[in-house]
Amino acid sequence: MDHEQLFTDTSLACSQLITRSYSTSFSLGIRTLDKALHPAIYAVYGFVRWADEIVDTFHDRDKAALLRQFEADTYAALAAGFSLNPVLHAFQWAVNAYQIDHEFIDAFLRSMEMDLEDRNYRQENYEQYIYGSAEVVGLMCLRVFCQGRPDEFERLREPARRLGAAFQKVNFLRDFRADYEQRGRVYFPGLRYEQFDDAAKRAVEADIEADFEAARVGIEQLPASARMGVHLAYIYYLKLFQKLRRAPATQVLAERVRLPDNRKLLLLAGSWLRFRLGAG
Repeated sequence: MDHEQLFTDTSLACSQLITRSYSTSFSLGIRTLDKALHPAIYAVYGFVRWADEIVDTFHDRDKAALLRQFEADTYAALAAGFSLNPVLHAFQWAVNAYQIDHEFIDAFLRSMEMDLEDRNYRQENYEQYIYGSAEVVGLMCLRVFCQGRPDEFERLREPARRLGAAFQKVNFLRDFRADYEQRGRVYFPGLRYEQFDDAAKRAVEADIEADFEAARVGIEQLPASARMGVHLAYIYYLKLFQKLRRAPATQVLAERVRLPDNRKLLLLAGSWLRFRLGAG
């Protein structure tokens, strides 16, 4: 038995478990990708999820110290091609196997550092945060999808960024109250929590709609191995956005608007049928 391969396989299984435990919608999307893509995408999600947990969950601990250690351990794993931390071991495997740019990792970790501060964002640091927290995650996945085809990656880079931005901004709108009350954050630039009304909400929605439209063209050009899974994620977030759009600002401030699990399963079935019939 090759115990080093067993260690890597077990580490990848840990990332899969993390994904399925933390995100029903993301897990559904991954299952519709070609199976050969699953390990690397789970590895990316596991890494991103663990970093996010540091800044959002462990309020009674020194988050800055935890994040510094996580960052140091990440770069050590990338350099050594190995880590005893299964999440980082799986991630370094994906980075090295698919030539994921270290610049994306740097930008992601900088955005996690930004989350350690309570803040109202200006346009400049809002764009920096969106790029690092969401757009580069899409670019990491795109590296996996393109599998060593740099020309294809460059052609799809901008739509991938816009898709990540759309997803993140929908999350910000859905979690507007929780981000402010639990973490002291208002992400949308120039917007104060007390000023959030239907007019402010419509301005946010127009920006999100533009991102969705720019991303749609890229999804249609993705490799067949990835197109259905990304399309499902796109449809899920689009439906959530549409539900948020129908809700008045007072409702967004009063409750967390979400899609029920049975609705997610219907979206999965509909997306699968669409692609089976060749409409994708």
